[in-house]
Amino acid sequence: MIELTDTNSAKIAAEFVRARTRAGSPAMGMVMTLIIVAPEEDAADAMLAAKRASREHPSRVLGVILGDARGAPHVHAQVGSGDGWGGETALIRLKGEVVKHAESVVLPLLLPDSPVAIWWPTASPADPESDPLGALAQRRITDSSAASRGKSTAMIAQCRSYAPGNTDLSWTRLTPWRALLAASLDQHPLKVTGATVTAERVSPSADLLVAWLADRLKVEVRRRSSKGPGITEVSMDTKEGPIRISRADGRLATFTSPNRPDRPVALKRREVPALLAEELRRLDEDDVYAATAARLVKLGAKK
Repeated sequence: MIELTDTNSAKIAAEFVRARTRAGSPAMGMVMTLIIVAPEEDAADAMLAAKRASREHPSRVLGVILGDARGAPHVHAQVGSGDGWGGETALIRLKGEVVKHAESVVLPLLLPDSPVAIWWPTASPADPESDPLGALAQRRITDSSAASRGKSTAMIAQCRSYAPGNTDLSWTRLTPWRALLAASLDQHPLKVTGATVTAERVSPSADLLVAWLADRLKVEVRRRSSKGPGITEVSMDTKEGPIRISRADGRLATFTSPNRPDRPVALKRREVPALLAEELRRLDEDDVYAATAARLVKLGAKK
């Protein structure tokens, strides 16, 4: 990594070119730009997660650390490529007046004619689309489960401000659950009369799962608490008996259905790099998430 102190966008871009030349690869085959906005204490973990995700999605990764907005502007950067990265990377630290105009530093560094995604691994704006950096991206990824406090409130706020291109990793965590539940109803085409989701007391993913089931099945979905980890059980009531998926250890689930023996099902909790890689596979609007977000807002208003 090359250290650049008191630099600017032009010098960072020039260092990208020099890094490619040193590597003997003038064309890196990158498919997108990924912007990561994180505080100093979370930046290292976020960049490591992006590094692992970049093996599937070669990208120009721009880590942005917003410091104190008071005082004279300073831009410092660490720039490099290779070393396990699928593309180029720059970790940019902003201080002073330039913090209020971070988009002016990032905009010249975006890859031309390619999509842009932005990820807030911890604290995220209440309205990602209207955020100056968020406005640069077609895909805006938040993670309400990583909020330091008020995780459920943060999830509701993201749902209220939903715009095409928004998503949350709390939703991505549900992909295996949703696939299993949909497959179970394919195997048992029975009318569902009610459902129950059991999870940790504070779980944005469980809240979204309740909203998804209520929106898709048009039934009342109850929410119960457990010690976790995460979601521990989903049960759907039918006239022949419950269809149930139970996962007590966060790794292996038990699938129970009427008139059939119980079956073990792999349902391991996934790490952030896998979640991020999944979200970067599609950059169009997620209509199902949009409908689920709208339903969660309605359910929250009834409480």
